[in-house]
Amino acid sequence: MDEVCIDVDAPAGTVWDLVSDVTRAGEWSPEATGARWRGGATGPAPGVRFVGFNRHGPIRWRTHCVVETCERPAAFSFRVAESGMRWGWRIEPTGSATCRVTQWRDRYRTPNVLVRALTGSGILGRDRERLMVEGMHATLAAVRSHVGHTARSDGTATAGD
Repeated sequence: MDEVCIDVDAPAGTVWDLVSDVTRAGEWSPEATGARWRGGATGPAPGVRFVGFNRHGPIRWRTHCVVETCERPAAFSFRVAESGMRWGWRIEPTGSATCRVTQWRDRYRTPNVLVRALTGSGILGRDRERLMVEGMHATLAAVRSHVGHTARSDGTATAGD
């Protein structure tokens, strides 16, 4: 299991609303470019499915995902069929308008043969595992920047302002 955490100057519910809206993942992820809810869903709920869109350099691909945990404002997770990876978020309030955000991932089964071949080829990066952890750091920094920018632009103060 890999996990990365960061402190954010925003309420837990605000952060949960962002990270659980997978259609917006491209706003902060260095590899995910967004998603589309399936089966008539318009937002997250346990068992809801979505298609994720990703890119690494010129390579683009889709993933088929299902929401597992959906507990506003504390936790959100989903599993990815192709990679056998479970991705999630834990959001813990640290004050009335601050929280600690943890993004994590763990493998729940062996990836399919195509994913293993692509990973082994190096086409998605020579050290894929290291790239994923670096991407988690970048994602959390972008989420923190986004909620800080949003708070300042709507006239509310963030901690440290």
